[in-house]
Amino acid sequence: MKEVGVGLLTRKAAGSMKPLMEVTIDGDKWKMHSTTTMKSHTLEFELGKECDTTTADGRKMKSVFTFDDGKLVQKESKISNSDKDSLITRHVEGDKLVTVLESGKVTAKRIYVKQ
Repeated sequence: MKEVGVGLLTRKAAGSMKPLMEVTIDGDKWKMHSTTTMKSHTLEFELGKECDTTTADGRKMKSVFTFDDGKLVQKESKISNSDKDSLITRHVEGDKLVTVLESGKVTAKRIYVKQ
């Protein structure tokens, strides 16, 4: 999170949270809704179409989502010069949703466990 400019307090708070994520798929239309005790965040998109997205910390980005080789791939492009491009890959391993985030030379992984 530091790599993409998220402040210290937000990083500390986000790192300690255990979000609940709900994914809904209707054809090429997807919706991912993440909820924590502090905040909710929703991404709605169609595969292969560029869309405006807002990150959980409020940054405005352009994103294109594709589904490649069993993985949901989000190419996130900066709008503001102060932001950075990112690549977010999500895939299922057993009962876990694995999210790998890459920006610059930093890679981070977050694992969601099915409830």
